[in-house]
Formats: sequence, structure tokens, C-alpha cells
Amino acid sequence: MLKKYFSFLLVFLLLSNAAAVSAAEPIEEIRALIKDYYIEDVPDSVLAKPTAQEITKHLDPYSAYMTAEEFAKFSNGIEQQLVGVGIVLEEDIKGIKVLSVIQGGPADRAGIQAGDIIVSANGISLAGKSVQNAISLISGKENTTVTLNYISVETNSLVTKTITRELIKLPNVEYKMLGGDIGYVRLNSFGQESTKEIVNAIGKLSGAKGWIFDLRNNGGGYVSAAQEIAGLFPNVKNAFQLRYKTEKPEIYAVIPQKVKFTEPTHILINEYSASASEMVSVSVKEQKGATIYGQTSFGKGSMQTLFPLSDNSLLKLTTARFYSPNGTPVHEVGVTPNIETAVGEELTISHRDQLIAKYKGYQKLPMLKDVPVTKTFTVEMNMKMNWSALKPEDVQLIQLGGSEVPVDVKVANDYKMTIAPKTKLQSKGQYMLLIHPKWTSQNAKQMQKGIYLEVTVK
Repeated sequence: MLKKYFSFLLVFLLLSNAAAVSAAEPIEEIRALIKDYYIEDVPDSVLAKPTAQEITKHLDPYSAYMTAEEFAKFSNGIEQQLVGVGIVLEEDIKGIKVLSVIQGGPADRAGIQAGDIIVSANGISLAGKSVQNAISLISGKENTTVTLNYISVETNSLVTKTITRELIKLPNVEYKMLGGDIGYVRLNSFGQESTKEIVNAIGKLSGAKGWIFDLRNNGGGYVSAAQEIAGLFPNVKNAFQLRYKTEKPEIYAVIPQKVKFTEPTHILINEYSASASEMVSVSVKEQKGATIYGQTSFGKGSMQTLFPLSDNSLLKLTTARFYSPNGTPVHEVGVTPNIETAVGEELTISHRDQLIAKYKGYQKLPMLKDVPVTKTFTVEMNMKMNWSALKPEDVQLIQLGGSEVPVDVKVANDYKMTIAPKTKLQSKGQYMLLIHPKWTSQNAKQMQKGIYLEVTVK
């Protein structure tokens, strides 16, 4: 019965323009749906409350009553179409927590950061309010302002900022070829067109020798998108297990895709990867379709179902919990990575490991730490070399998490050559210097294996 309704995983909303419109609520429909389908039993004293808002505030944070207009804006959030201040949100006991901030957006420019707790909007408290309620208070028409009071994650002090709302354009899928031919694909939300966009990105990055799929700060989206995206990974057959209140657990297969990531593939997660991101990560990890890098994810392992009501409003209810295909829980525990990294180091470490795997057998030299941004590297051998056999492409300097850096290679003498980056290195950046085994000594002795070393910059 339940499966005929439109089911999806809750996305942590990108703030969008929404109106606080409330018509007469079909309260008896709401009570019946909660009684029949909500994941837990609800006391009669709660169901007897006079309004939908009063009832749903006693349910879990992901259940809410929405007008038709609020749902339209909710859907736009999943599809990355929004007018607002540019933040991704989740409920918190003190107010509304900022999960992530859209780079370059109004909130970012105002100094709001992930982890900040918004306690009020235009003087109205957000404590105990759902994300949907917060949207109606924080968002509004383009070029209007909203005053936010929030607790700074850095200082634990109360900060007040007035922010102008803007039209925010955020691509759902971003991609680029990293240095060393490692394909990088970032997914911001599990929207209806996400799989098609990822397949397009894979095609654009043809020739990639490894893949990094970035789900950091991705708050979720549609179940069908998660099933499709799990089908992009080799060896992954099952997407997830769902457990409803009154039904037996059921395992759902992936939706197979003709195009797939090729091995090796890494997935990046962090504490703000939630819901559908966790669904894909735990499934792929369990079936060894990719290696997971980062930190333990958010722990939102529940599924919501939208129930259309007779007045065109909607009731969003938590109706199931999801698990890995083998039954590993996600809710309130999150997904643990295979390789735990420091915050902000996920991409750097993943890219480094991809390069090491690609050039397996190369000799690792001691790391160079805290070099100047104008560093020139010197390679000195203990025998006379035939440097002319070495071509420019045989020496690579790659910024980890980024692109290859052009270099000038010059011969100093028979024993020594220098490698000078054509641009300054990035302060605090991390690099890998690779010399491929294409050179010979003057006695025609071929270099047996390449060498690499890691570099950190002051």
C-alpha cells in the first residue's frame, strides 16, 4: 500500500523563496496517515492536537506538513534551483544548523560557516521549528533582506548579520580532470537528472585512469537517484534495505547503468554527507565498489514519504529506516570511511593514493616539507646521465586535489638537473613530483623504475 506513494529521501534544503501560506488543514487525513504509516507508534494525546504543526512537532525532525507552494520550493531545493541566502540546513535543538554554505553566495560573503546555529530570523525564534518552517522565515523575494541571529561555531558567541537574498545558480554535478588523469566528479544533490549528468561527466573525462566521486556536504535527494547512482559502481548489485513499521525488511537492487566508473574509484564523505549520500556510500563500501575517504557521515538513515492531501497540501512522514543491503545501520551512527582523513584533506589524500596506485612500483623518496612558493627542485645522480633521453612530459609536478603544474626542466651538468615550476606554488598546498623511468646513464643503463616524492609548501 505504502509504495504507491511518492517516496524519497529527505534533502537538507537549500534555502529558497517560500511563502508561509496555511489553509484549513485536513486534520483527520493527517491523523490517519500518521497512525498507519509513521515509523513509530504515536500516542493518542499527540494525535489529538488541533493542528498539523502541533502534531508533527512531536514527531521526528524530518516529518512535516507542507503547503503545495512549500513543497514546490522543497523540490526546487533538491534540483538546485533557488532564490535565497545560500545555505544547507538541518534542525538542531537550539535552532537551525548550517550544514554547508554555497561558495560565493550571500551567506558565504557574510561570513556564515558550516556548524553555525541560526537561532532567529527577523526576530522570530527558530528553536523547535522544522526546516520547512525556517524556510518561510529566512527566505523571501530576490533583493530583499533577512536579519539572522546565529551562534558562531568558531567563537560560540551570538552574531547578527543582515543578508540580501539572491538568485543562486548552483550546478548539481561538477567535474574536472585532476593531474595524472584522475577523473573528479562532485554531486551536490540527488536530483532527478543527476545520473544523466554524471554519465555525461564520465564521458567528458574519457581517458581517466581512476575516479574520485565527491559526496561531501551532499544532504540527499530522491531514492530513485540513489538506486541509479549506486548502479554506476562496478560489482554493486544491491542499493539498500528498507524497513517499514509493519512490513518485512526488503532489499532493493540498484538500477543498472550502461556507463560505470572504472576501478579504482574513491568516494569522499564528511560529517555533512547525509541520507542518499549515506545510502550510496554504505552500499558501495559493503560491496567493495569503491574506497571511502573522509570522516563518519551525518547519520540520517530514514526515508520520508510524501502523502498528497485533499486540499493539495502534503504531509511528509518518516515511514522507513534504511540499512546497507546486509543490514548495517546508518541512522544516528553514520557511515565510517575506509580511510579516515583530517577535515579538508579528503580530496588531497584520495588524489595522492590514486597517483600512488597508478604508478605502483615507483620508488618513494623522502617528503620535502615547507618548501617556499618559489621552490626549484634539484635532481642529482651518482653517475653521469644522458639527460637528452628525458622528455619534458617525463617529469610531472601535480598539485594534489588539482592540476598538473607546468615546469621547466634544465640540465645543470652530467650529474644534475633542475625542475622549476613556471608559476608560484600555492601556499599551504600539497604536491607530488614524479619522474618517469625514461632516462638513461651515459653507459646506456636504463632507469628501472620511476621515482616520486610528496611536497608541502609553507
